[in-house]
Amino acid sequence: MSQEVMTLAGRRADRDGWSAAGWCPIERALELVGTRSAMVLLREVYFGGRRFDELVRHAGVTEAVAAKRLKQLVEAGVLARTPYREPGQRVRYEYVLTERGGELFPLLLGLKRFGEQLPREEPGELRLTHAGCGARVESQVRCEAGHEVPPGETVARVVNLRD
Repeated sequence: MSQEVMTLAGRRADRDGWSAAGWCPIERALELVGTRSAMVLLREVYFGGRRFDELVRHAGVTEAVAAKRLKQLVEAGVLARTPYREPGQRVRYEYVLTERGGELFPLLLGLKRFGEQLPREEPGELRLTHAGCGARVESQVRCEAGHEVPPGETVARVVNLRD
């Protein structure tokens, strides 16, 4: 069963005449958050995790992997490191979402929705609801005018790209 896809338009409509490799914003985003470790660490921060040892434990990644990914996410402005100090201990750092990190929330919701359709061994679900009214939280694609837009009604046009 075939699903509708986007329509390419403009000078780049001929797919054989150009390539998005190397400049596409989707590709750049995946360079940063396109690994399992990056996404599960972000999930844990969204769930309220802040401290390194807590993030490692709940994300199920090694300390070395967590340190590398968290450093990348901080350098990209997705997370910020803020100092804290337990009585009698040295200064340590917590990881908190930045405004830029908050922009990844729809992506996390989309991955959650996709993952719900995959086979799983354990029963149960992760239900996200709006604290204000109790309704389920969903991610939707809409145009600036507010219309819900499926892929088949989307036109992709490359603009301001040097030939």
